[in-house]
Amino acid sequence: MNLFYVPDIEKTPFLPEEEAAHAVKVLRMKSGDQLFAIDGKGGFFEAEIVNPHPKHCEINIINKKSNFNKRNHYLHIAIAPTKNIERLEWFLEKATEIGIDEITPIICRFSERKNIKNERLEKVIVSAMKQSLKAYLPILNPLTTFDDFLRNQQENTAKFVAHCYEDEKKLLKNAYEKGQNAIILIGPEGDFSKEEVEKALNNNFNPISLGNSRLRTETAGVVACHTINLLNE
Repeated sequence: MNLFYVPDIEKTPFLPEEEAAHAVKVLRMKSGDQLFAIDGKGGFFEAEIVNPHPKHCEINIINKKSNFNKRNHYLHIAIAPTKNIERLEWFLEKATEIGIDEITPIICRFSERKNIKNERLEKVIVSAMKQSLKAYLPILNPLTTFDDFLRNQQENTAKFVAHCYEDEKKLLKNAYEKGQNAIILIGPEGDFSKEEVEKALNNNFNPISLGNSRLRTETAGVVACHTINLLNE
């Protein structure tokens, strides 16, 4: 299946330049050839090429499905960027393939990386969305501090903080209820500081465990994402 990301497809029925070049130059698509497109907002479109220009490829919409594969929950993971940026990219790719709605990179006390380039990360997310046949583009928020993130959270959402301290905590699979919207905090390689865990608890975050293994930051994020999706199947 040839799947293209066209965010404004209903207002501007043209493939974006990069997608147009891929369709015309790489796939050698011609007038009348059919393709499938997503708008990142739940729309899944069947279309055909009208004018196969490599920069301004015009298309005609044949059919549209709204809310394509919409999930019954909203998942937001706030995660500390890893020192090796490729590990964060791996998390974004896998979480998008599994199913996630929003990601916020957070700077914590023990963070080893305090800058990221959202443009590159957005491309990773878009590619994973297309590869996994998703019609919703996850939101990637700007990098923010742990404290600022805590100050801007809604109340009608299940909140969890995953940490490695020997406190009393439930497994995520036992703490989460099917159908809940959820926010999950995942710390840096050195974990959250005890003060950060206390701040999270004071802001109505529930402490959770992701299992007995000590997980890398990006692995913990994927495990959390998969657990929520599995519980909602």
